[in-house]
Amino acid sequence: MKIYTKTGDKGTTALFGGTRVPKHHIRIESYGTVDELNSHLGLIRDQEINQRYKDSLIHIQDRLFTVGAILATDPEKAILKNGKERLNIPKISSEDIERLEKEMDTMNTELPPMTHFVLPGGHQTVSFCHIARCVCRRAERLATALNDIEGVDPNALIYLNRLSDYLFVLARKLSYDLQANEIKWIPKKES
Repeated sequence: MKIYTKTGDKGTTALFGGTRVPKHHIRIESYGTVDELNSHLGLIRDQEINQRYKDSLIHIQDRLFTVGAILATDPEKAILKNGKERLNIPKISSEDIERLEKEMDTMNTELPPMTHFVLPGGHQTVSFCHIARCVCRRAERLATALNDIEGVDPNALIYLNRLSDYLFVLARKLSYDLQANEIKWIPKKES
C-alpha cells in the first residue's frame, strides 16, 4: 500500500464513509488534535518513568485511536445499509472513563494536597505531560465545538475531559516520583 494517494492534493480529505471535506474542517481539526495528543503521549511513554504509567499510557493511546476513529466518521454514514455500524471496534465505554478515574485516585493517595495552582515544569518529563494536557484540552474544545454542529459520542467527549485531568495528576505524580521542584503559583498582591 502506498502512503501517498494524491487524493488530498486539492485540500480535501475523506472521512470514514467516503465523504470529502476540506482539510481545515472542524472534524479534521478534532481528530488531528487527538492524533497530536497521542504523539505527545508516546513521548511521555518514552521517558524513564514507572512501567505502570507506561502501560497506562499504551492503553490510553489505544483508546485515543478509537476517539479519533469516532471523530473521523461521517455521522450520516455511521450506519451501513445492512444496519451495522461502520466502525466495527469497541467504543469508548464507561469502564474506560472509570479506569482513568481509578488511576487518578491511586496516584492522588501519594501526593500532597493541592493548595495552589502549579507552574508547569520542574523536569522535562513533567513538562511533556503538561504539554499533553494542554493538547488534550484543545482536542476537547474542538470535539465539543464539533458536537454543537453534528453530534459526537458523549463518552468520547467525557473521555477527553477525564484524560486532561488524568494528565494533570500524572504530571504531579511524576514531579513527586522524580523529586522535581513543584512551583506554586501565588499571585502577587497589587500595591
